[in-house]
Amino acid sequence: MREAAELLNEMKDAGVILDYALFGASAQMRYTEPVATLDADILISVPNPDQLDLLRPIYEFCLRKGFKAQGEAIRIGAWPVQFVPVFSTLTQEALEQAETADFEGVPFRVVGAVHLAVIALSVGRPKDFIRILALLESGSVDRQAIAELAEKHGLSEAWERFQGKFLND
Repeated sequence: MREAAELLNEMKDAGVILDYALFGASAQMRYTEPVATLDADILISVPNPDQLDLLRPIYEFCLRKGFKAQGEAIRIGAWPVQFVPVFSTLTQEALEQAETADFEGVPFRVVGAVHLAVIALSVGRPKDFIRILALLESGSVDRQAIAELAEKHGLSEAWERFQGKFLND
């Protein structure tokens, strides 16, 4: 993952991307027990979000550095990495408020726990619900923080349904 952190910082410095943050299952491991995942998801913002093929500059930059595409991911060291452009006001906020961690001496931005939980809530797959439960169980987030962020992003009903299904004692 160090190699990915170095490459992402280099992409940002070169202006290929404006910002990035690890999210999804890989980011969750910062807050909970390790989870099974096959790739690393990187949330990104790009200089030209309206261009038709907005990932093209990323793939070209990576190829020049010797990192090749594998399906919809780019292999960076041991990890297939998927680049996901911000896709909502929630993910934009998650990116803006991401924390900078130190990964083996390299700065590496990671989405915060409450944003991970609410993004998972917005996606709504069974594995996303498991992620929310793991974040709650670890003490990385609490119900109130999720409720407040869910309300801010129009997900109060989804949060209520989740609580009714999984958190009623």
